[in-house]
Amino acid sequence: MVKLDIMSDPICPWCYIGKTNLDRALEQRPDHPFLITWHPFQLNPDMPRDGMDRRTYLETKFGGKDAAVKAYAPVVENAEKAGLKINFEAIEKTPNTLDAHRLIHWAGIEGHQNAVVDALFQAYFVDGRDIGDHDVLGDISDACRMDASVVLRLLATEEDRRDIVERDAAARGMGVTSVPTFIVASQHAVPGAQPTDLWLKVLDDLDQGASLGA
Repeated sequence: MVKLDIMSDPICPWCYIGKTNLDRALEQRPDHPFLITWHPFQLNPDMPRDGMDRRTYLETKFGGKDAAVKAYAPVVENAEKAGLKINFEAIEKTPNTLDAHRLIHWAGIEGHQNAVVDALFQAYFVDGRDIGDHDVLGDISDACRMDASVVLRLLATEEDRRDIVERDAAARGMGVTSVPTFIVASQHAVPGAQPTDLWLKVLDDLDQGASLGA
């Protein structure tokens, strides 16, 4: 097996696009060697716990509505290329994602990490749900065959909050400045929402025992 570590945030549209492109490659190589682990990276580590009105967030970040629309144009274009339709109009709040990252961490322990990541992307980018809300996270855990009652009890505590913050800081200390960032075999960093063809080449190189290069 080959480790594939992915630094991501479930409110990052490029992460959604990047996972979709990767998944398409893995579907074409069902015997792929990747052992995938998702790691926390908060785009907005200083976001209030209850999140923020999305329009206010975008206009503050980009300096007005027109600038926000312009900034998101490449996202829309690349999402469409990936066959995704992101329902930005349905998103009313930009959440604090620390609790979503806690859920991803717990899902990894139970072997449901990819399913939970998929469900978080679906909930946020398609259904417009607040993935900072504990009840929403409970629904997601239940749909992914986790015990929602246990998840909700854990979310009501400080369990693993510090661990997530420290892992986020460790990623930044490694030089990760944006997501998604994929790290192949603990050595080779592949930043950004790479196309499916690139992942097919990486998989073919691994299959042939070739060096991936720096």
